Order: sequence, then C-alpha cells, then structure tokens
Amino acid sequence: MTLADNAAVAKVIRDVSAEFDLTADKGFGVADPQLDNLFAYYQEMGGRYWVVELDGNIVGGGGVTALSGASDTVCELQKMYFMPQLRGLGAGKALALLAMEEARKSGFKLCYLETTAVLKEALALYQKLGFKQLTQPMGSTGHNDCEICMAKTL
Repeated sequence: MTLADNAAVAKVIRDVSAEFDLTADKGFGVADPQLDNLFAYYQEMGGRYWVVELDGNIVGGGGVTALSGASDTVCELQKMYFMPQLRGLGAGKALALLAMEEARKSGFKLCYLETTAVLKEALALYQKLGFKQLTQPMGSTGHNDCEICMAKTL
C-alpha cells in the first residue's frame, strides 16, 4: 500500500461494508478513525497492508499488525475486504497466507481476527486456514459488533 492508495482502499472498505450492512454505528471496521489514512496507520503500527488490483483498480486488500491491547507476540489479521468481482478467485486466501507469513517472520506467535456471521465466505476461509473460534475477544479493537473472534498459532 502507498499513500496514494488511501482513498481507493477506504472506498472498497465502505462499499463492501455497506453491501453487508456493516455500518459505522454498529462498531465495525468501517467506523475506525484511521480508515481514510490507513497508509500512515500501518506505518505507525509497524504493520503491513496489501492492496489487490484488477484491471488497474484497487478492488481489495488486507493487513496485519500488532493486536492493540495484547501481548507483543499477537498480531491481528485485519481489514480484509474484497469487491464482488474479486471474490472466489483465491485472492483472500493468498493475501491471508502472505500476511501470516510476514507476521511469523516478524516474530508473532499467534494471529487473531474478528469477523461476523454475515460474512459466510470469509468465515469459511478462515476455518479452512486453521483459525479456531474463541469464546471471548482478545485485545482492544473497538469492534464490539464482530461477534466471532478467531485465532491461529503461527
């Protein structure tokens, strides 16, 4: 991700969130104060965010960074959003695997994520990748309406 990608990434996140009724007033990622400046956020946090382009347009992305409010060995897979034309092509799996490998290389031991049941395909992907559902959230993400918390040992 580059500074120039901020607006396109924020648009993808807003569009996909609206598609699934994941609104800002409900405490989902679309409400994050750093949404319009993710490049700086990931730089400050020491994380990484990757964009996925199709025909020269950003149509998806995802990132990994330290989980706020948790041990320094726990990272969070976050902001994985994909426009409809990208879904089903393996981009989500490829990006998640890349993010976890980068996290492992950075010394993280556990990868955490939050999602919601309405994102059935994403949930299925995370389960296939070996994420296990937790009984309670970790860290302090502020995403109170993400009722599914999962983690995977790296």
